Amino acid sequence: MSTPSLEEQIRATGLEVVGCCERLSRWPGLMEHSVLLQDFTAQEVDVLGSLMLHVRAKPGDMLIREGDVNDWMMMLLRGTVDVGKRIGPDANHEERGDNTRLAVLRPGTVLGEMSMFDGEPRYASCWALGEVEAAVLDREAVARLIKARPDIGAKLLVKLTQLLAQRLRNTSAQLVKVLQRHVA
Repeated sequence: MSTPSLEEQIRATGLEVVGCCERLSRWPGLMEHSVLLQDFTAQEVDVLGSLMLHVRAKPGDMLIREGDVNDWMMMLLRGTVDVGKRIGPDANHEERGDNTRLAVLRPGTVLGEMSMFDGEPRYASCWALGEVEAAVLDREAVARLIKARPDIGAKLLVKLTQLLAQRLRNTSAQLVKVLQRHVA
């Protein structure tokens, strides 16, 4: 049995696949608001976009499900996404209300990049709070980018590494605050 294509995986989650993200640089406000794209030229963003699927979600749709195993990430183009984690004795229960909110994400934000890198199960779930559009990039596309355009591939990997490092610093700072309150 063959592995489903990225498009098949996305459709299986219930999201609508609109097509490719060609001319991604022309997406209103994206290059100005996306930390990932800050150091990219418009041409480089368009090359990256040519490797990404354009998807849509309706309010309440789940974009990423905690525990799923897949190798793609999303960049939010339009709309707002709620990120939640199951915590406590009912952590296996899948109702949205049983989750602890970790973040609310806005356009330009990247989500799901950890699983794209390591192939491990998704750490949290993400829901569309309204109409959402996103660009999806999988590990295979990143490998093709590195081979065809190593300059852009390297820039992408550096930016994603910086994003992950910043998130780790933020998480560590939050953990320290909780521990300090617990000790005091």
